[in-house]
Amino acid sequence: MSTFDDREAAFEAKFAHDSVMQFKADARANKRLGLWAAEKLGLSGEEATAYAATVVASDLKEPGDDDVIDKVAADLEGIATREAIATMRVGFVREVKAEIAAD
Repeated sequence: MSTFDDREAAFEAKFAHDSVMQFKADARANKRLGLWAAEKLGLSGEEATAYAATVVASDLKEPGDDDVIDKVAADLEGIATREAIATMRVGFVREVKAEIAAD
């Protein structure tokens, strides 16, 4: 292999690694958002965990995080605004990325 091929392979490996890390960060942040929303809905224990799982699953519908925010906003209508929910999610993503980087 040439040096160029080595660099190309390294960039592809980094891209794949970064994609996996982003997927994990999004899933963890969505779970935390789901648990936060569950608390707002008065859910706890297994109910809260099950609700958080539905939030995580809602992220698989479309690219981006709008589907997650839309789901939680619909569930928390009258309790929290879409903007507040989006802000919470951004905070959870930051927390999770910091945790992943620390590992």
